[in-house]
Amino acid sequence: MYFLNYSLNLVHIGSQCVRGGFRVFAIIGDESGLIERKNPWTTLFDVEDPRSKVPQYKGKFLDVNQALEVARYDIQYCDWKARQDVLTIMLLHEKVVEVLNPLAREFKSIGTIKKELAELQEELAQAHNQVHISEARVSTALEKLAYMETLVNDKIVQDRNTTEQELLLSTPSTSKESLDTVKSRQQPRKNLNVSGPVQPYSDQLKNFWYPVAFSADLKDDTMVPIDCFEEPWVLFRGKDGKPGCVQNTCAHRACPLHLGSVNEGRIQCPYHGWEYSIDGKCEKMPSTKLLNVKIKALPCFEQEGMIWIWPGNDPPTANLPSLLPPPGFQIHAEIVMELPVEHGLLLDNLLDLAHAPFTHTSTFAKGWSVPSLVKFLTPASGLQGYWDPYPIDMEFRPPCMVLSTIGISKPGKLEGQSTRECATHLHQLHVCLPSSRQKTRLLYRMSLDFAPILKHVPFMQHLWRHFAEKVLNEDLRLVLGQQERMLKGANVWNWPVSYDKLGHFIPEDDQRLLIFGSSSDYLKKFAEWSSTRTD
Repeated sequence: MYFLNYSLNLVHIGSQCVRGGFRVFAIIGDESGLIERKNPWTTLFDVEDPRSKVPQYKGKFLDVNQALEVARYDIQYCDWKARQDVLTIMLLHEKVVEVLNPLAREFKSIGTIKKELAELQEELAQAHNQVHISEARVSTALEKLAYMETLVNDKIVQDRNTTEQELLLSTPSTSKESLDTVKSRQQPRKNLNVSGPVQPYSDQLKNFWYPVAFSADLKDDTMVPIDCFEEPWVLFRGKDGKPGCVQNTCAHRACPLHLGSVNEGRIQCPYHGWEYSIDGKCEKMPSTKLLNVKIKALPCFEQEGMIWIWPGNDPPTANLPSLLPPPGFQIHAEIVMELPVEHGLLLDNLLDLAHAPFTHTSTFAKGWSVPSLVKFLTPASGLQGYWDPYPIDMEFRPPCMVLSTIGISKPGKLEGQSTRECATHLHQLHVCLPSSRQKTRLLYRMSLDFAPILKHVPFMQHLWRHFAEKVLNEDLRLVLGQQERMLKGANVWNWPVSYDKLGHFIPEDDQRLLIFGSSSDYLKKFAEWSSTRTD
């Protein structure tokens, strides 16, 4: 915004006046004149508060036109509020100039001036923060307005098509060409055919960094066996403490290595004692001559408390993505679960919040009301956005991560209409590693921006795990039923509706972003998208 940049420049100039000793020209006139003089920008802020004109629809069901009207008033209010916030900043800048006025400084001590400037600096910081909040509200209101306009336009097209069809059917002389013209104007229903057995994994889907374990679970003398894309692997730490990931099969007699032990940074097979380093090279063969033997090893790195591997054949990218919670949050729980469900179906479930008041009735959604309309609003990319009316922000991070921030007042309750309006928040990370075509390794990290003392409560980790399992079990009984029917030919994406946007909706000009379906379509379309992405 132009006015925001203008005000920031004034702050910069003001700070230079204090630190660098730049001159501040005196303003002739008494103190009251400074307050009453007319600012040339005043007309831009002389806008009437629109709240008194907002239609009163409380407790009523709205049609699309009434909802559009409310959305437009919401835009007007956000515009008015943003103008007031910027005006506040400009008035504070005028006060800064007054404090630095050479005429005024003759009657004030340096200490008094410093105190006044410090107070004004704090007020400016609060005002700038309020401007950022207003900008976010304007962005949210614009997205809502665009969504409502789409609904209205769709309804107009639908009504027009219905009228034309009725007219054509009521006229015996209607030609076949006219009927075809009317049919061509109707919008086709978007759907996916996601049914049948899960197809083999695409090689392109493997060319990503995958988080597979939490650092706290991999001690110097422990091993963590995992399955990834239907191949067995084992994690352990080398002599220098760095993690490694090697094939979980001894080159000698195909014995599972994780049944053995870790000795001096090498993993030892429990059958004949062959020992392998983190690069897969066999460095010790007891009772026989040492041969040049090596098992497969994957690129493996540790970052921000997680162990990552690159299972693809392409060279790994240089940078790993960050999955840390936002600033101000503390991690309270890190949980790993092995689930008997295909990872695409699990992602579908995690990216869907409209099911909460029906599925999670004994856990976090207990007591939630069922809204008349649930929407997921996204920016152009479609990979992140927020739920309306729930104060929940959500993001899908390729290839298999879901991040969400939930505004809460106390466990199981929601407050406000957006996360920004909530005082406390829960942040979640879900990683859905495709172990096999009917098995997922789930990594769950939970963080809070309140109650830091809970980190020091004994056995709290066990309580978090109990609650997480209870929530997940409410989902699993449904998703397992979906999987059973999908394998027998049922279509799990047969009738997508408005709140399925995060799981199904794609921009018509970018079919490559169809990456959220389950099973074969999920893997195929995601691979098509990933093969054309740029890192």
